[in-house]
Amino acid sequence: MAEAIQVIKVAALSGSLRKASFNTGLIRSAIELSKESVNGIQIEEIDISQLPLLNTDLIVNGNYPSAVEAFRQKILKADSVLFASPENNYSFSAPLKNAMDWASLPPNCWGDKAAAVVSAGGGFGGGRSHYHLRQIGVYLDLHFINKPELFLNAFQPPAKFDDDGNLIDAETKERLKEILVALRDFTLRLHK
Repeated sequence: MAEAIQVIKVAALSGSLRKASFNTGLIRSAIELSKESVNGIQIEEIDISQLPLLNTDLIVNGNYPSAVEAFRQKILKADSVLFASPENNYSFSAPLKNAMDWASLPPNCWGDKAAAVVSAGGGFGGGRSHYHLRQIGVYLDLHFINKPELFLNAFQPPAKFDDDGNLIDAETKERLKEILVALRDFTLRLHK
């Protein structure tokens, strides 16, 4: 009898709100890879652009605003999280921090989930954002994979993205695939 394949549900969040964002392009590419060549993983991109700025006055009679509640439910139902994190001033972006804060309110939606972070940008490719995100993940009880890492200098030839922010570089797609496999495997080990 064939063994049933467990499908890992991944919530994917891009910290960039820009339409042609390279980081959102990494998420789109991860979704494609999960359908084409990484078995046992299902990725859903979670839009954080509609979340209001964190303000607990918006919680009325214990109820979150509808956009926040829908977001929290998606994080709760996920087995793991994939962050695509641009670097802003040596840290990760304000929209991503806002999303993390909303989902951290009791009960903490992030708790005991596996996570991975990828990034694309100039210079160090957003790498500094990884370290700050991981630091906050300690408090939130997120368990990040350590390796492989992916912080991509998006401006170094050859071209990595097209004008719409879609990943076109085959080598980077392979590296992203390695991240997804590591996240899937770590999630399975974490929840045995």
